[in-house]
Amino acid sequence: MSTATSIGQSTTTQVYRVYIKTTPEAIWQAITDPAWTARYGYGGYVDYDLKPGGHLRVAPDEPFVEASRQMGVEMPDTIIEGEVLEADPPRKLVTTWRMLMDAGLAAEPLTRLTYEIQQHDGGVCSLTVVHDLEGAPLHAALVGGEAEDGGGGGGHAWILSDLKSLLETGSRMAG
Repeated sequence: MSTATSIGQSTTTQVYRVYIKTTPEAIWQAITDPAWTARYGYGGYVDYDLKPGGHLRVAPDEPFVEASRQMGVEMPDTIIEGEVLEADPPRKLVTTWRMLMDAGLAAEPLTRLTYEIQQHDGGVCSLTVVHDLEGAPLHAALVGGEAEDGGGGGGHAWILSDLKSLLETGSRMAG
């Protein structure tokens, strides 16, 4: 689900929520541990310094680098950068966030990405992702899934679906 002011088909604030049958701690670990982040979504090793002012960096894993190379794109060593604004394990993580995969994305301003984890009855948690993308239309289109048909992926919705599948079944959603 995404909401707010439109930029083309994308929005400046995108909100996604998924319900996962697991614990808040398992979701937190899947978001912040590089051994987990390489297992779902597009792959890549997250590196957080989980304190206000700490860094966020994501390095591509080898399958991501190879798939990009086959599309004629060379990946930098760091594909996402940012700064930790708030870390409240296992409930909330707020960072700045910017992709560096090409010059257009790297030229856009840092955006704000928030993960909120809430425990519900029955062993179910909600994971809400709020991505404030003001002034970053290329990022908004990419994380909104608008580049899926062109090989750019399904954005946050796809990543969260894959994360849910992995946490609930032990297997990725796809390949």
